[in-house]
Amino acid sequence: MHLIEENYRRIRKQLDKNNVSLVAVSKFKSKEDITSIYNVGQYDFGENYVQELVEKYSALPKDIRWHFIGHLQSNKVKQLAPFIYLIHSVDSVKLLTEINNQGEKNGRIISCLLQVHIAVEETKYGFDEEELENIEPADFPFVQIKGLMGMATFTENTNQVQDEFKKLHRLFELFKMGNPRSTILSMGMSNDFEIAITQGSNMVRIGSLIFGERSQPAS
Repeated sequence: MHLIEENYRRIRKQLDKNNVSLVAVSKFKSKEDITSIYNVGQYDFGENYVQELVEKYSALPKDIRWHFIGHLQSNKVKQLAPFIYLIHSVDSVKLLTEINNQGEKNGRIISCLLQVHIAVEETKYGFDEEELENIEPADFPFVQIKGLMGMATFTENTNQVQDEFKKLHRLFELFKMGNPRSTILSMGMSNDFEIAITQGSNMVRIGSLIFGERSQPAS
């Protein structure tokens, strides 16, 4: 447990120097591990799976700000809508529409980031540049689009990663011109967050560097 806290403090110090927010990725991590850094001041946690997130929300302190960072199916939005702090992975108009519908049903405005596809891998989701230009936030009154999110290609080619993050930063600046309330650029994970920061990221999603390598529990 002490190692987790030490890892957290080291990363937090590095991020604070750059004015970058941290989402601690707690997928497959125990409530005890989460509590260990919650107790030293971390309130933003990210989860990839709806059921796991719902269970942790029920069991852990209610001032935790839960971020959903995985691929989200439209039929599961209703489980998150009553409490989610920020959905990072809005990758289609269909999903955006369902979040808006569930926001209306729950009487709250749900904060989201639009996920942009910048990586080479086709397995990654997200809007392309043209689709992004066609998004009209006014069409979704129960959604607050807070900014953009993206994931770079998983590669050791740091120049490629840098170029992909640079592209997303350019799209973010263009998007902000028409949407001044969009202030978050979420890019960078444990393996590439330092590159992301140099390219303008102001929110990173870090799990293994804090908690250690994740392994899926046996079913």
